[in-house]
Amino acid sequence: MGKTLLASKKKEKSIEVALWEAANKLRGSVEPAEYKHVVLGLIFLKFASDKFEEHRAKLIADGKEKYIEMADFYNMSNVFFLEETSRWSYLIKRAKQNDIALLIDTALHTIEKNNKALKGALPDNYFSRLGLDVTKLASLLDTINDIDTTKDPKHDVVGKVYEYFLSKFALAEGKGKGEFYTPKSIVNLIAEMIEPYKGIIYDPACGSGGMFVQSIKFIESHHGNKKEVSIYGQEYTNTTYKLAKMNLAIRGISGNLGEKAADTFHNDQHPDLKADFIMANPPFNQKDWRAENELIDDPRWRGYDVPPKSNANYGWILNMVSKLSENGVAGFILANGALSGGGEEYKIRKTLIENNLVEAILVLPQDMFYTTNISVTLWILNKNKKEQNRTIGDETRQYRNREKEILFMDLRQIGEPFEKKFIQFSPQHIKEIASTYHCWQQKDNDYKDIPEYCYSATFEEVEKKDFSLVPSKYIEFVNRDENIDFDEKMKALQGEFAELLKAEAQSKNDLLTVFKELGYEIKL
Repeated sequence: MGKTLLASKKKEKSIEVALWEAANKLRGSVEPAEYKHVVLGLIFLKFASDKFEEHRAKLIADGKEKYIEMADFYNMSNVFFLEETSRWSYLIKRAKQNDIALLIDTALHTIEKNNKALKGALPDNYFSRLGLDVTKLASLLDTINDIDTTKDPKHDVVGKVYEYFLSKFALAEGKGKGEFYTPKSIVNLIAEMIEPYKGIIYDPACGSGGMFVQSIKFIESHHGNKKEVSIYGQEYTNTTYKLAKMNLAIRGISGNLGEKAADTFHNDQHPDLKADFIMANPPFNQKDWRAENELIDDPRWRGYDVPPKSNANYGWILNMVSKLSENGVAGFILANGALSGGGEEYKIRKTLIENNLVEAILVLPQDMFYTTNISVTLWILNKNKKEQNRTIGDETRQYRNREKEILFMDLRQIGEPFEKKFIQFSPQHIKEIASTYHCWQQKDNDYKDIPEYCYSATFEEVEKKDFSLVPSKYIEFVNRDENIDFDEKMKALQGEFAELLKAEAQSKNDLLTVFKELGYEIKL
C-alpha cells in the first residue's frame, strides 16, 4: 500500500516536471508572462475534453445516445459542452499541421461562446498572435496528451498541475512581476486562521484565484459543503482575470468575479456586497492610485479619513472593512510600513483600533514572496470580537470577549527553505501558528505570552504606544542573536555564492566565445 502511494506521488511529480520542461521549450521569443496563458489554456482544454468524453460515454451507457450532442445534458452535470472542433481528440490529430495555433484559438473561442460560465475566461487569440514554433507547440501538445485528468478525481491531478505551473511561472517572472500568485503556504495560513467554512468569501484583488481554491480545500478537509459558500472577487489585469476564471472552472468552483477585469477602487464590481470572510493579498504600496480630487466622498471611507493618494494600503483596508458583514472576518497581507505610517494613515489606524476591528497582527519572514524580499504583515480584522460560539465541522468553540485586545505574533524565525532562496511555512508551522491564534481567541484556554513569538496587548497598551501596530513594540525579545543558527545561515550563503560564481564563469565563457567567432582570440 505504502509503495503504491509513493509510486503514485512520483508519477504525479514526473507529469508536472515533464510538462514544465515541454513548456520551457516555448521560451525564447515568448516571455513567461505570455506563455503561461498558452500552457494553462492547453491544460484547461485537455481537462474540459476529458470531462466531456467521460460524460458522453456515460450518456451512451445510459441509453441516451440521442442526447450526446445537446449542451443541456452536459451543463446540468457541471460539464462543459464541446463541439467537435473544440475536442482534444480533434486537435491532437492535427497537432503537427501548420495551422494548429489557429485551430486551438478557434477551439477556445468556441468553448467560451457555448458555455456562459466561461465568459471572459479563456485566452483570446493567443496562439496565432504569438507566432509559436509549430514543432515546439506539437511537442507540448504530445506531453499534455499523456495526462489523464479524470483517472483519479480524489487527487485533483489537473488542479495540482495548474497550481504547480502558477508557482513556477511566478518564480520565472521574478521581482516586479508575478503578482498573480500568492505563495501557497501563506494562503493556507490565512485559511486556517480565519476558517472560511460557510458564507460569502471575497477577495478584492484576487489574482489567479488561489485564495478561493484554498477556501474550498479548507471546507472539504473539515467535511463541510462547498455549496454553502459563495465566492466573489475582482481582478484588475485582464490576463490574470482569465487565469482566475480558468482556475475556478477546472475545479468546478462557481464564482462571481465581476463582468470584466476592473479596478476595485474606480469600478467596484460588488458595491453592495457584505462578506463573511475576506482573504486578500493586494498590491503593496501602490502609488498614485487615485487623482488628487478623486474618490474623496467614496462611501467606503465613511467614518474614516480619506486614504492618501500616495499609498493605497489604507484604501485596500477600508475597502475590505466596508465589505465585511456584521460578523465578518478579514485576513490580508500588507507591507510592514502600514503598521506605523503617519498622517491620514495614522488617523485611520487609530480609528480602526478604537472601533475594535483589529484582532491580530503577524509579521511574516523575509523571502516568502517571489516578487519582493521584504518582510510583510498578515492582518486579521474581526467585526465580532465579543463572546460567541462558532462551529467548524464537528468542533464547537466558545470564544471569549477580546474587544479590547490585539494579538501580536512575530514569525520571522519560523519557516523552511524552498526553491533555494525562498522561505515557506510547513504544514506543521501553519498548524502551530493557527493553534496559537485560536487558543488566544477561546474562553477557558491556556494561552500564554511567549517571548520572541506572541503577546496579547490591551487597548491601553496600544494607546500608550500611540496606536502603533509594530509587533516588536509589544513582544518581549531576549538575546535574539542566540537563536540564530549561524551554521544554517552560512550554508545558505555558501550556496548562493556558488551560484553567483557559476553564473560569472558562464558569462565569461560566453563573452570569450563571441570574440572568437569574430576572429579575435583573447588569452587570459
